[in-house]
Amino acid sequence: MAVPLTDQEKRKQISVRGIAGLGDVAEIKKTFNRHLHFTLVKDRNVATPRDYYFALAHTVRDHLVGRWIRTQQYYYEKDPKRVYYLSLEFYMGRALQNTMINLGLQTACDEALYQVTAHLCVSAHLSVSFSGRMKYDSVVLAMPYDTPVPGYHNNTVNTMRLWSAKAPNDFKLQNFNVGDYIEAVLDRNLAENISRVLYPNDNFFEGKELRLKQEYFVVAATLQDIIRRFKSSKFGSRDPVRTSFDTFPEKVAIQLNDTHPALAIPELMRILVDIEQLDWDKAWDITCRTCAYTNHTVLPEALERWPVYMFEHLLPRHLLIIYDINQKHLDRVAALFPGDIDRLRRMSLIEEGDPKRINMAHLCVVGSHAVNGVAQIHSDIVKSSVFKDFHEVDPDKFQNKTNGITPRRWLLLCNPGLAEIMVERIGDDFLTDLYQLKKILQFVDDSAFIRDVAKVKQENKLKFAAFLQQHGQVKVNPDSIFDVQVKRIHEYKRQLLNCLHAITLYNRIKLEPKKSFVPRTVMIGGKAAPGYHMAKLIIKLITSVGQVVNNDPAVGDRLKVIFLENYKVSLAERVIPAADLSEQISTAGTEASGTGNMKFMLNGALTIGTMDGATVEMAEEAGEENLFIFGMRVTDVEEMDRKGYNAREYYDRLPELKLAVDQIQAGFFSPGQPDLFRDLIDMLMNHDRFKVFADYEAYVKCQERVGELYKNPREWTKMVIRNIAASGKFSSDRTISQYAREIWGVEPSSVKIPPPNEPPFVSQS
Repeated sequence: MAVPLTDQEKRKQISVRGIAGLGDVAEIKKTFNRHLHFTLVKDRNVATPRDYYFALAHTVRDHLVGRWIRTQQYYYEKDPKRVYYLSLEFYMGRALQNTMINLGLQTACDEALYQVTAHLCVSAHLSVSFSGRMKYDSVVLAMPYDTPVPGYHNNTVNTMRLWSAKAPNDFKLQNFNVGDYIEAVLDRNLAENISRVLYPNDNFFEGKELRLKQEYFVVAATLQDIIRRFKSSKFGSRDPVRTSFDTFPEKVAIQLNDTHPALAIPELMRILVDIEQLDWDKAWDITCRTCAYTNHTVLPEALERWPVYMFEHLLPRHLLIIYDINQKHLDRVAALFPGDIDRLRRMSLIEEGDPKRINMAHLCVVGSHAVNGVAQIHSDIVKSSVFKDFHEVDPDKFQNKTNGITPRRWLLLCNPGLAEIMVERIGDDFLTDLYQLKKILQFVDDSAFIRDVAKVKQENKLKFAAFLQQHGQVKVNPDSIFDVQVKRIHEYKRQLLNCLHAITLYNRIKLEPKKSFVPRTVMIGGKAAPGYHMAKLIIKLITSVGQVVNNDPAVGDRLKVIFLENYKVSLAERVIPAADLSEQISTAGTEASGTGNMKFMLNGALTIGTMDGATVEMAEEAGEENLFIFGMRVTDVEEMDRKGYNAREYYDRLPELKLAVDQIQAGFFSPGQPDLFRDLIDMLMNHDRFKVFADYEAYVKCQERVGELYKNPREWTKMVIRNIAASGKFSSDRTISQYAREIWGVEPSSVKIPPPNEPPFVSQS
């Protein structure tokens, strides 16, 4: 049975979370019990933890829905510009605890649940639905599922809308009626397959017809929804400008998250020209002023290039619109650069070849008023390389918007101990203005503060070590360096470099077993796309190395290698606060930004990394001397590309690298299948685009610096404090404010919507 919070613990939670006092505990208990009894029809004699979870979810929902409805009323009354962020995938994390924190209910819920002996659970969806129509070669209904997204202590609850494909009720009913039941069911499944499984797009474009249907499905449903809302505005019925769409870009902003929703551009043109009967030039002006595009990758294989024949089959009208867009675009380029045929070829939306393909990134650039990368180095590469020709034509169109993370989830929720000691020293303003963390620099030499920061880290490591053991993983030494690399498994992220270093450490211990070594627990986590053979081999290598290292008695607890299975947001919330070292080791110039690097920094992990993605800006903010930076810079990589990269040169010159590679190749880590990693070794030796061997020596030496500093806990923790203090730039609040002002044309508002218990707005409807 859980023990109620002590008065001291209550005060700490209140101060950390900025939550109102405990006066609501009785109300929470009453509502909780009401839902347990009347919604779930259970009492405590038969209720399961799942029942308690749903009773809590319903209780929190009761506090949420009033704010959600009030937010929509407020938007209807004020008629502000609305921003629609179109993405094919969202990694939201669990919602329930985040909602309790943002609504100011966490402490009251904690205490109420302790008093009724239930355990705190997380995650909830609330959903409402209605249907609208869209067409491919047949009719499919798009049913919205809405999830509330509450702001932090401001009573605003916005909406994340997901779409589910449903077959119409009359779908091939005639087949069913004449007895062809199987055909009727198969046709229905084909329609609903559109949203049943999302193709995992892991920086590699795979031109599958179902994926194209998915992309059009979400775009078509969303645009119909946007236009319905635009026309049904409070002022729409008496404003002829609404029906002419003159004010559409002043009331609607559409942000395209990568090229997956690129079809929004021809779809909006189709609606404006074919349905609303606007002339082409006016429709194009409206479309361009409404849409903006965020690029997320510089890898050429990740950029979507759809075969023309697929559009001819599925979306013939959209193909004609794209042809028209391309013709007008090329006419403009030809006028600016007369006779430059090669430039026209490079900038065309249609790539000649067998088959002809539509370059969706080019479509996004041409059809948007703003194009941005997600870290300064990435945005510079976008302008100088990926879209160089387009930047020369429209330089003012290109911007940078460095990614950010929310400190509410990635500090307050996942690391309350660290948040607490920040609150004690500088107050809680940093939760909404992360730059306030700079104030902790005044305590960088304060022994008590250093001790508190180190204590929180050690407590988090002990918790995660227990979690690993509880879930069947290896028993780890909590005094070791928790060396963590968690991200999608991909060659450019270079988990292989990390693995080679782990093998090198193992060989050093075996060579000198009596020598003193700084203990280290190497944790690598992430998922591989189902069809990505090399990524799966990388995972297999990590687990195989772990199997040997972790069971070698000569190594003991000085080194462990662990693959974190089923990596997801909820696991990240556990491992990131426990990490000592954050691995950000992609080849310079390949990582767009990264956000894991920011989460680790905010939670007190030091970074070992290349000058790539947002790590460059982290080094600028904290000082390069406070990160472990190694390896080639972008200019070095470009120079190596010109000269040619020869992996064997490093293999022959570096004995420790040669030994590690030879062990993998000989089957030392896969004795039952010696040639298991043949393809992986062949890639590393003969066609490694990401130059793992070229950075191996610098990486190993940099890791030696890590070990030396770790032996001095005071200096290590002082560097941790400097990193936390420098993490203010990487708040998503800053990121979204920049998008709002510089792309969407809206001013962020500090207006706090009146709560539901105050008189409602007067409605004219």
